[in-house]
Amino acid sequence: MPDDLTHRHDSWNPEKLLAEHYLGVWRYLRAIGCTIHLADDLAQETFVAVLRKPFELQSDHSTAAYLRRVAFHLLLEYKRKFGGVGLTDQAELLDRYWSRWAGADASGDRIIDELKECFQRLTARAQKSLKMRFEDRASREQIAAELQITENGVKNLQQRAKAQLRQCLEEKLGTPDR
Repeated sequence: MPDDLTHRHDSWNPEKLLAEHYLGVWRYLRAIGCTIHLADDLAQETFVAVLRKPFELQSDHSTAAYLRRVAFHLLLEYKRKFGGVGLTDQAELLDRYWSRWAGADASGDRIIDELKECFQRLTARAQKSLKMRFEDRASREQIAAELQITENGVKNLQQRAKAQLRQCLEEKLGTPDR
């Protein structure tokens, strides 16, 4: 018996869809504040939902945008059910930035490459502070001890560094339509 999912539309290919868009959906979820494990789960759920109810494939850009919408709605549903999801306070703004910056790049590779370049422009101290916070999950207290500054100094350093990253990315990729 033929699989309905693969025959609904001539260009519908679940394996290709997954291969071309999974990483972009996962990166998007991480960018708006999901933990690694939650991003893994929600990215998978996004494709399960789409495979259960296939849509008309369009351009890579519109397909990526549709998949992000599904992922965002699954995240909101998860948050309503379980609460405690550590979304950033500005998830909706980050959603607009990601959508604008990713453009036709379904994987988000361009954003990641530009972010890496912008990160290299930060001072060594700011880089270390952000790496400790986001890679090592170090507390503000631990970072302050390592950098020999106050906890408030860490907060200020990180706020300035994140503002510099945002400005650099806006210069390279533009600002979202508000």
